[in-house]
Amino acid sequence: MCLSDVERPVPLHKPTFEGNEWDYVKECIDTEWVSSVGSYVDRFEEDLAEYTGARRAVVAVNGTAALQVCLRLVGVEHGDEVLVPALTFVATANAASYLGAIPHFVDSEERTLGLDPEKLGAYLDDTAEVRDGTCVNTQTGRPIRAVVPIHAYGHPVDLDPLQEVCDEYQLALVEDAAESLGSLYKGEHTGTRGRCASLSFNGNKTITTGGGGAILTDDEELADAAKHLTTVAKKDHEWEYVHDRVGYNYRMPNLNAALGCAQLEQLPDFLERKRALAERYRQAFAEVDGVSFVEEPDSAWSNYWLNVLLLDRADLERRDAVLKVTNDAGFGTRPTWQLLSSLPMYEDCPRMDLSTAEQLEARLINIPSTPSLVDT
Repeated sequence: MCLSDVERPVPLHKPTFEGNEWDYVKECIDTEWVSSVGSYVDRFEEDLAEYTGARRAVVAVNGTAALQVCLRLVGVEHGDEVLVPALTFVATANAASYLGAIPHFVDSEERTLGLDPEKLGAYLDDTAEVRDGTCVNTQTGRPIRAVVPIHAYGHPVDLDPLQEVCDEYQLALVEDAAESLGSLYKGEHTGTRGRCASLSFNGNKTITTGGGGAILTDDEELADAAKHLTTVAKKDHEWEYVHDRVGYNYRMPNLNAALGCAQLEQLPDFLERKRALAERYRQAFAEVDGVSFVEEPDSAWSNYWLNVLLLDRADLERRDAVLKVTNDAGFGTRPTWQLLSSLPMYEDCPRMDLSTAEQLEARLINIPSTPSLVDT
C-alpha cells in the first residue's frame, strides 16, 4: 500500500458492496416483502447467532435501540445508575438516558482503549455496597444496575476481571459490541459474555445494513422478550391488535436484513483485508517518532474496525495539528470521541477519576480503515 498513490479524498471508513447485496434487496422489492416481516429478517438473525456463537440474535433498527432494549431487559429503570465509559460514542450513554437512567462515567485503560476493570473494582470498593442483592452508590443512594463496556474500535475489553467485578457487586454485564463484529476475546466472540449485548450495522461499520443493530444473548427468555418488545409488544394473532405492555417499533425491515445477509457472507474476507491493512500500518509507523500504532490486546483477536494511532503525549493542539494536515491532504483522519462527561447534558453525572480517558482523548487519532485500501 502506498497512500501517496491513493485517489483522494480517502474516507475514514466506507461500506464495501462486492457480493449478493443487489440480488437479495431486489428479491425483497420483487416479492414486496420490504418491511419488518420477511424471510431475510429471520435468516439474518439465524446467521448472526451462528457466526457469533450466541444462542439467539434479535435484529433491530439500530445499535442504540438494541442497547436500550438490552438495558431494559436486565432491569434498568428510571433513576438507576449505569456504569458507562466516558470514552465512548454518545449512544452508549444515550441508551441509558432513554430509560430515565443516569450514566455514571468510568475510566478506560490504554492497553484496550476500553473500560479498566481493575480501576473500576477499586472505585466501587470505595463508593458502592451490595444491599439485599442490589449494588447501591453510597454517595447518591441510587441503585447501580449495570455496567456497559464498549469494545472500542474493535479491540476487546478484558472481560474476565470485569466479570469478577460484576459478580462481586451484582451488576448486569451488557456489552456494547457495536464496533466489534468479528472480534474475539480468548477465542470467544465479543458480545457473548454478558447477559446480552448490542451490535451496530451503521454505514461505517465492518458490515452494514444501512441502518441497523442486533441483540445477542444466550438467554432464550430474554431473547423472546427482546423480540416482543421490539415488535411494539404485539401478541401473536391472525388479525387482532393486542399489546400487553409499552413496546418499541424497533424491528429491522426485511430490506435492511437482506443487505445484512449479503454482507455477512463477505465478513471473513473483510476481516482478512482489515487485519492485513492493520499490519501494513503497524509496519509503516514502527519507525515514526512520537506516535505508535495501537495493536490488539493480549488474549484478543481484533477486527481492527478503525485503525488507531496514539501520540506519545497528551497535547490537544498537537493532535489537532495532525488532524488538520492530514485532512487538508485528503485523508479522513478523526479524533476519538469527546469525553461524554464533558458534554452539556452529562456534565453533572457521577464519575470516577478519568485521568486515563482524558489522556487518550488528547492522543488518539483514527486513520482510514476501509478494507479495500489494502488492495492499493
